[in-house]
Amino acid sequence: QVQLVESGGGLVQAGGSLRLSCAASGRTFSTYAMGWFRQAPGKEREFVAQITWSDSSTYYADSVKGRFTISGDNAKNTAYLQMKSLKPEDTAVYLCAARTRPLGSSTIASRYDYWGQGTQVTVSS
Repeated sequence: QVQLVESGGGLVQAGGSLRLSCAASGRTFSTYAMGWFRQAPGKEREFVAQITWSDSSTYYADSVKGRFTISGDNAKNTAYLQMKSLKPEDTAVYLCAARTRPLGSSTIASRYDYWGQGTQVTVSS
């Protein structure tokens, strides 16, 4: 089992920045990649970004490309999501996820095996 705990959410004005953290514990050696998703009220869970531990390769949703940066610290078993130039439409619960197998698209939530509880990000206009 892998446990994931997010932190760093909050309220920020449009144009501002936030950095989210996702600390992993348990069988972290089994994880292949870490991802961030978000879910706004009444909407489906949406892929945001992924980082692969082996080569630190990253992948982003078009909606956040150029504004968000995902990174990871293997020694601390922690993934980060640096968010800049935030917009009101970025408002959502942000969830961290871990996957153990390099199979299938990284943008599909069902490909991930473990999930955190989420952290709220609210961007005011």
